[in-house]
Amino acid sequence: MALQRTHSLVLFLLLILLELLLVQPSCGQNHMYQRFLRQHVDPQGTGGNDGYCNLMMQRRKMTLHQCKHFNSFIHEDIWNIRSICSTANIQCKNGKMNCHEGVVKVTDCRETGGSKAPNCRYRAMASTRRVVIACEGNPEVPVHFDR
Repeated sequence: MALQRTHSLVLFLLLILLELLLVQPSCGQNHMYQRFLRQHVDPQGTGGNDGYCNLMMQRRKMTLHQCKHFNSFIHEDIWNIRSICSTANIQCKNGKMNCHEGVVKVTDCRETGGSKAPNCRYRAMASTRRVVIACEGNPEVPVHFDR
């Protein structure tokens, strides 16, 4: 009886481990997913002003060696963003068919020009708008902000 319980427990633990492995993005996708989160997701932020962009672009390490000209921060929780990956596939700017669109709250940060890294300066524009993100993996996760 004890041996049967041990086998059942081992089988149960193996099934849980297999499930965890199946729902995790691959190593390369995980790197791209983490980069997407760092560069584009700020669920607690409200954004909307130049100071926000100046701070976030520096804090998220997009001004170290040169000023990134344009970046968008999404102000939604990650599950809302990930749900965009379950919408119909559309064509990305690079021609691939792994993009998806959804409507989210964003702050667009545009470099003002003339500023030098690491003290880059940005203009902010807050809105609720349609975005297009590329998704990869099984399950699909966002890996690139297309537009």
